[in-house]
Amino acid sequence: MELLSQLTLLQWVGTGFGVVQVLLARQNNIHNYLFGIVAILISMWVLYQSKLYADILLNLYYLVMSIYGWFYWKMGKQKEETPISYSTKNEHGIAMGIVVGCFALMAYWLGQHTDSDVPYWDAVVCAFAWAGMWLMAKRKIENWIYLNISNLISIPLLIYKGLYIYAGLTAFLFIVAVSGYIKWRKILADETEGQHARV
Repeated sequence: MELLSQLTLLQWVGTGFGVVQVLLARQNNIHNYLFGIVAILISMWVLYQSKLYADILLNLYYLVMSIYGWFYWKMGKQKEETPISYSTKNEHGIAMGIVVGCFALMAYWLGQHTDSDVPYWDAVVCAFAWAGMWLMAKRKIENWIYLNISNLISIPLLIYKGLYIYAGLTAFLFIVAVSGYIKWRKILADETEGQHARV
C-alpha cells in the first residue's frame, strides 16, 4: 500500500514536469529538454515497479535523445540553432525503419524474456515513440504524428495497468501534440513567407 502511494505521488510529480516539457516543446522552446529529463528519470522508476519493461527502455532512449536533441537544437549542423522542417523521403524511411525494427526487437524480447502480459501492445507503443523522439530531436514536424500514434495506443494500456495519472497525462499529451503540430506548421509557414518576402 505504501509503494502504491509512493508511485501515485511520483506519477503526479513526473506528470508536472512532463506537462511543462510538452508545453515548451509546443512553443518550440529548447528548455523543454531539461524538464523532459527529470520527467523521464521519475517515469523509469514508476515503470520498473509496474513491470512495463519496454517503456523503461523507451525512457532510456528518451533520455539519450533528449540530450542529443538539446545539443542538436542548440547547435545544429551549422553550429547555429536548427530550424523546424519537414522530413525528407530518406528521413521518413529511417522513421519507419525505427518503427518496424523496434517493434520486432521489443515484441521478441518482451514475449520471450520478460514476464510482461502485454508484449505486443507495449512494443508498438515503444516503436512509434522511438521514431517520434528521433524526429523531435531532428526538429521535424512529423514527430507529432508518430508520438500521437504512440499516445493513442498507450492510453488504454496505462489504464489496464492501473496507472491512471499517466493515462491522463498521455491523453493531455495527445491534445497538446495535435496543437503542437498546428503550431509548428504555422511557424514553418511564417518562416517560408518571410523568406519569400526577403527574396
